[in-house]
Amino acid sequence: MIDKELLEILACPACKGDVELKDEKIVCKKCGKIYPVRDGIPVMLIDQAQ
Repeated sequence: MIDKELLEILACPACKGDVELKDEKIVCKKCGKIYPVRDGIPVMLIDQAQ
């Protein structure tokens, strides 16, 4: 599980929008990009986004 404090400081690297955790993935509230979470670590790389 991702720490809530970490989630609060994360931002989408593509648009700098706020993100939220949905179904074990990080989802940008602004542009909708979905970033994977591997072994409990968010992979916030634009080329890894869906």
